[in-house]
Amino acid sequence: MRTRILPKSFLVKSVLAATLSCVVLSGYGAANAAAATDSDAEARFLNFANSITDYCTPARPSGVSEPTDLDSTQPVSVEEVPLTAIEKCRGEQHAERIGEAFSGTGASDYEVLHEKLTALDYPAARIHRMPDYAGVPRARIDLRVADGDHLAVEVNGYNTLVTVEAFGAPEGVSVTDVRRNLVFDPPTF
Repeated sequence: MRTRILPKSFLVKSVLAATLSCVVLSGYGAANAAAATDSDAEARFLNFANSITDYCTPARPSGVSEPTDLDSTQPVSVEEVPLTAIEKCRGEQHAERIGEAFSGTGASDYEVLHEKLTALDYPAARIHRMPDYAGVPRARIDLRVADGDHLAVEVNGYNTLVTVEAFGAPEGVSVTDVRRNLVFDPPTF
């Protein structure tokens, strides 16, 4: 059997084609990896959000129908809406979870706050930066997972702790457009 030597141009073209294929495939892989990461984060978030909802939801009596949506147009900035008992419970669970994660460490800037919240499996798309208030970084997390949900939380970062407050955001409105009802505690002497 006689060995046939391939022309040099054939080898060069083959190597170029293989290299180009690798570059194209790795480019598609990188884009898909980023999309997979976002969808994985959303799936992890929905998983623990559902477990909190299950914990806070009493058994529904038979014969009770689902609430109906009211169609309305909302102005740019809207008042917060009251939370149901279940949403208050869910808000307390999220606040406890976030508070424990920041216990003793706090968050002196938004980047630290955002990084820790994403490490807790809150998807970056649900975390919304708010303007700092007196130098305190703030973020709001949209925790609405189903029609009729109103739950969101506001997280304020300090050097050694964070505060977390649940509030109600109307359907179809970004959590950043909700005007909060501030409740001031009277001073104690």
